[in-house]
Formats: sequence, structure tokens, C-alpha cells
Amino acid sequence: MATKRDYYEVLGVPKNASDEEIKKSYRKLAMKFHPDRNQGDASAEVKFKEAKEAYEMLSDAEKRAAYDQYGHAGVDPNMRGGGGFGGAGGAGFADAFGDIFGDIFGQARRQQGGRQVFRGNDLSYAMDVTLEEAASGKDAQIRIPSFDECDTCHGSGAKPGTSAKTCGTCQGSGQVQMRQGFFSVQQTCPHCRGTGKIIPDPCSPCGGNGKIKTHKTLEVKIPAGIDNGMRIRSTGNGEPGTNGGPPGDLYIEIRTQKHDIFERDGDDLHCAVPISMTTAALGGEIAVPTLQGEAAIDLPEGTQTGKQFRLRGKGIKGLRSTFPGDLYCHITVETPVKLTEHQRKLLKDLDESLKKGGDKHSPNEKGWADKLRSFFN
Repeated sequence: MATKRDYYEVLGVPKNASDEEIKKSYRKLAMKFHPDRNQGDASAEVKFKEAKEAYEMLSDAEKRAAYDQYGHAGVDPNMRGGGGFGGAGGAGFADAFGDIFGDIFGQARRQQGGRQVFRGNDLSYAMDVTLEEAASGKDAQIRIPSFDECDTCHGSGAKPGTSAKTCGTCQGSGQVQMRQGFFSVQQTCPHCRGTGKIIPDPCSPCGGNGKIKTHKTLEVKIPAGIDNGMRIRSTGNGEPGTNGGPPGDLYIEIRTQKHDIFERDGDDLHCAVPISMTTAALGGEIAVPTLQGEAAIDLPEGTQTGKQFRLRGKGIKGLRSTFPGDLYCHITVETPVKLTEHQRKLLKDLDESLKKGGDKHSPNEKGWADKLRSFFN
């Protein structure tokens, strides 16, 4: 058997609709779906009968009261009488089965003083830090939104001289019941949004919220080794809850600024080290930067562009790492620019001298030439 739709839903009226509103809605639906105006339309006939049944039940005060209390079972003639909802046995049946969902949620509400409470929203804050700060950590101060009690209404949300009224829809409970057959489900009251109160004349400065948005300064400790995109959770520093509910949390998202020298890859660091052509050819010791200070690298003679040197432990010790990462120095051989005539002559003389030495001075060039010949042939 198909499940019947809620009578109020069929007529498109709220549960607290007046008799006149119910009658007006039924007349509108009856005219729209009457079989004489929708000949051959089976779906229209079904909707017409559905609206007629809903109106017959809700226009009768006794039937409406039974329906409001027990749903469709309360107006089912097969359930009325001796053991049904209509007679004395009805109360016993209801007591035996109870309002299953209502009991569960109702107990939770009673524990919160009869009104539904809501946790406050979480807040997000983006913090820019340097690579050095991310590596070593830091103590910082940030300004975040805060909410203080309104001085005008003293937190009531009502305009001075007025007061909030009990919500007529939920009778101050903050929740309403949606019934279907033997079961009912609790949901937040759409009129008071769970507060149980309606404010006819809201306070102007706070707009009826009872709180004014301000700012506060918060001390934040950035742990050493934190990486870009990680978040720090500050419990209870989000938006305040409703009806005494707990506040939300503040999430601080770390954004590491681009560094002039280093590029981070997990716990490792990379940097490009430019050297002169003569330094690359002759070799020797060169100084390279690290986050801990200056370090030295011994270049062998004939160092080429792209040569990589690894300095162990000169990277960053991550939050979950036992040991720090490494620093990788990538050599870039610079070609001299803006030469003087004298320098040009010296380079030409050097070039002639190198060519006389054959392929031993340029092993990569010979290999490249061999590959080109093989490719074109």
C-alpha cells in the first residue's frame, strides 16, 4: 500500500493554518484538479481525491485533533474504537509505543533547558610566514572577529522597553514535530530558528542578535617545521553558539611566502648556485647559504651546469620528522657578458688553445656532435 502524503502538505498549508486558510486552499486545488476540467488526466483525478480527503479530515475539528496527535492512524476508521486511537485504548497504545524519535530528541532538549542549542560557526584566518619563520617557529599576534554583549539591549536582542515573546509555532521548545503514521521526527522550528523566542521589535545596534561584532587580539604559537597549507586549530575562538551552545573553532591556515634563495620540498631545500666560468673550470671552495648560516662546497675542476651538491641536515626539520632534511645546491655556470676588447681577445686566445688540445677539453661537445650525425643520417 502506498504511503499517504501529509494532509497539510497536500493542501499546501502550515499546521497552524486557520479553518479559512484550509478552505481557501482546498477550493483552489479543487478547481485546478477537478475531473471535469482535466478529462483523461489520471494524475489530476488522484490529486483531486487526495485534496478532498485532506479537506474532509482537517475541516473537522475532532478529526484534525486526532490527526495532529497520531497522524493518519488517528483518523483511520480501522484503528478507531476499542483498541484504536479513538477510544480509551488509543492512549494505552500511544503510551506503549511512545513517540520513538520524540523521546530521543526530547531528552536531549531537556538536558539543554528545553531549547535546542547550536554550536557556533568555525572561522578561518590566513597567516603569511617567511620560510625562516616556518622553519624555526614563532610567536605571533593576530586580530580576529569577536562578539560582545550588546550594551543597548544587554544581550536580549529586543529593543529597550520591549521583550521577546514565546514562539507560537513551537511554544518555546525551539522544535516542531513532523508526524507520519506512528512516527514523528523533531526538527528546528522555522520561525524562531530553535531559540523558542520571537523578537517583535529587535534592537537596532545588534539587529536582534544580542551581540555586537568587535575584534580581539589572539596569541598564536607557530610550531617549528610547519609547512605551507597546514592549519592550526584554536579551540573555542570561532563564532559563539546559540542558546548557550559551544563556540566554534578558529583555523589558522599557513601561507609560506616565496623565498629569494630557497625553494622548499617537504623537509628538503633547493637553491641555485651561480658560479663563474673560470671557477667552474678551475674548481675550488665556494661559499653557499643555508638557513643556519654559511657553508662551503669544494668544487672539482671542470664542474658543469646542473651539477648537484647535497648538504645533509641543512634542510628543515618537519613537524613529524625525526631528523632535518637536506639542502641541494644546483650549480649554474654563468657565461660572462659585457666584455671589453681585451677580455674578448683573451677568450679568443683561450678558445684557440683549447681547440688545439682536441676533444679532451670538451667531452660533452664531442658526444653531442656524434649524436647529431647519427640522428640526421
